[in-house]
Amino acid sequence: MIAQVLKEAGYATACIGKWGMGMFDTPGSPLKHGFDHFYGYNCQRHAHSYFPTYLYNDDKRFDLEGNTGKGVGKTYAQDLISNEALSWIRKHKDQPFFLFHSVTLPHGNFEIDKLGEYENKDWTKLQKTYAAMITRLDTDVGRILDLLKELNIDDNTMVFFAGDNGSSFDPKSELGRFFDQTLGGKLRGFKRDLYEGGLRQGAFVRWPGKVPAGRVSNEPWAFWDFFPTAVELAGAKIPPNVKTDGLSLVPFLKGGEAPKREFFYWELHEGKSLQAVRFGDWKAVRNGPSAAIELYDLSNDVSETKDLAAAHPDLVSKA
Repeated sequence: MIAQVLKEAGYATACIGKWGMGMFDTPGSPLKHGFDHFYGYNCQRHAHSYFPTYLYNDDKRFDLEGNTGKGVGKTYAQDLISNEALSWIRKHKDQPFFLFHSVTLPHGNFEIDKLGEYENKDWTKLQKTYAAMITRLDTDVGRILDLLKELNIDDNTMVFFAGDNGSSFDPKSELGRFFDQTLGGKLRGFKRDLYEGGLRQGAFVRWPGKVPAGRVSNEPWAFWDFFPTAVELAGAKIPPNVKTDGLSLVPFLKGGEAPKREFFYWELHEGKSLQAVRFGDWKAVRNGPSAAIELYDLSNDVSETKDLAAAHPDLVSKA
């Protein structure tokens, strides 16, 4: 929907990296969701391989000779994807554009073509590989920022970088212990649960001269806010038949406060159904339809260790 609205507002649009909503002969095709151009993986499962046997350029499949799809090959897919993103930006530098650069690093099978600076570290192979993938992602983001400066569109381009979940690993796992993703062990839980460790993550937004440099804010927002934010920045309008739960972050990004709202709500259906709601600094979690509601005060207990449900039945009923 974002790409469709921006395309109608005169923006060139591209999805480069991964799309997993449907093949090209279905309504879920990226080319039927407002994107002028698509490049990369068009399958969530396929995107777990970094040495895949094929990728897509728009709706045309092309094979990668020498790749097995099983962690061994001649062509690291991220090389092609990153270069395509840079090439597309160059081609559209003279017009408004929206690039959804959905990078898969680091996700799925942990695979890298070169360990680089981590080759001789006294770490496990998995730890080295994960670190090298993070460094590769950092390098590719840096290449985009450098290109924006080279093309003299740096001051007129917003870069919005974020992931899609909180900590990826159980804190007790090999990677979870080694790469702290839970604020020094403060946050409870990880990906696929609804405690703060599974929900919270950092993001950065860069827009020189508009977004205050060096500003750090802990005010909460959610990724469903990106749609109204992008629409406002583009000078477009949300279609009257579209209802969004998101709120524009434009004033917040320019240095103001985060938008006020009544609550944030999440639910997850992998195995048992999970629900969580945050209102102010209060957070309620229910780990299954028949489970009791847990209640936490995030202002004093970000680790969600003290269930206050029994002491605040009024808030439990509100949740």
